[in-house]
Order: sequence, then structure tokens, then C-alpha cells
Amino acid sequence: MRIEEDIKLDFRDVLIRPKRSTLSSRSEVDLKRIYKFRHSGFEWSGVPIMASNMDGVGTIAMARALANHQMFTCLVKSIDSSELSSSGLEGYYFAISTGTNKNDYAKLQQIIRPDTHFICIDVANGYSEHFGDFVQHVREDYPSHTIIAGNVVTADMTQELVLRGADIVKVGIGPGSVCTTRVQTGVGYPQLSAIFECADAAHGLGAHIIADGGCTCPGDVAKAFGERTSSNYD
Repeated sequence: MRIEEDIKLDFRDVLIRPKRSTLSSRSEVDLKRIYKFRHSGFEWSGVPIMASNMDGVGTIAMARALANHQMFTCLVKSIDSSELSSSGLEGYYFAISTGTNKNDYAKLQQIIRPDTHFICIDVANGYSEHFGDFVQHVREDYPSHTIIAGNVVTADMTQELVLRGADIVKVGIGPGSVCTTRVQTGVGYPQLSAIFECADAAHGLGAHIIADGGCTCPGDVAKAFGERTSSNYD
């Protein structure tokens, strides 16, 4: 184990310094953005706010509600093909989530539809050779799909996942108030610093990140957006 002595920051450690704006009200802010993904070539437009695939969060009902506002949902892994086929969801605003074992992959192959654009490969801690190998395997089998993969918190693993086939890297280990990873394993990383480091690495390769967890109030979401903007990300 090595002690890192340089400062790492969580959302609670910083505030956004005000700056003159041409807007007369916060209601005039338009969060809609357009993204084109490195491997799939798919172009997506909408508000880059996402419901995670946590139990009770990434549900079909949540996906319907957020899609009405052009927001995204990573569906929980327990969703089956019958639920999805009867949901009426358009593939533009949701991802099918999968773990990395053989049963997970078999289920992914059964549930994925022709109009499903996004696959979310999700583990609590993406620092294993198996995880990278699995991302590469999914990319080979689904070359035209947009792949989300994580979670990681450092530049080196962000780069590896992108080079293995991820279009979007999910960033965050242990930052959430209900996340047990930090407590049970002692593994984690301050979220704002993780966003900065991983966004820089992903942007250099023409990829993107998702800031996953750590937000406890709307201001934290603004800080996550601001961290990306400060490094000139689209």
C-alpha cells in the first residue's frame, strides 16, 4: 500500500465561484447536449443526467419518466426480456445493464433488442483483468452498440477500458451515501478528483465519462458539470 499525499477532493470540498452571466435567470439554462461516441459512432442528444442501475432506481417507470425530459436510465440487471418488450421504451434513453459472468452475458444476449443502442457493463470495482477482457468481448460481439463500462476512478483504467471498447466510462467507487463498497472493502476515491482525472483521460481518447455517485444535493450536480467544463469538454 502507498499513501498518496496530494490533495483529493469530494463535492463537499469545493464551491463554484460566481461569474458574470448574460442569462437573467437560472431557468434559461439549457442542459441539452449532443454526444458522438468513439466506437459505436452513435450520436445522442439529450440532458446528460442519468438514473443508475441500482435496485429501486433504474426501473422501467423511472426510465419512462426521465425519457419525457430527454434524460437517461441504466436499467437494473433484474429486468427481463418480457418486461422490456412490453415497456414501450425507446432505446434512445436507456441502457441494458449486465454483470460479467456467463449467466449475465447469456441474459444480455436474450434481452437486447434491435433498437437498443446502449449496453452498461457494471461492477462495483472494475480493477480486474477479467473486467477488461469482458468489455473487449462485448465490443467484439456488439460493434455498433454504445458501451458504458465501470466503475473505475483513475486515468489509467479509464484509458484501458476505452481502448478495450468502452465509449463511456462510469466513474465512482465508494462515493455514494448508500454505497457499501467503501465501508466493506476500504476501497474508494474522492469523487470530484476522480471525475477530473478520468474525464481528462477519456477526452484524450475521444471518449466520455459518467460521474456515478457522490451527489447529495442539486449543487453537487452543478459541480460535476462544472468540473467537465473547466477542462473544455463538450
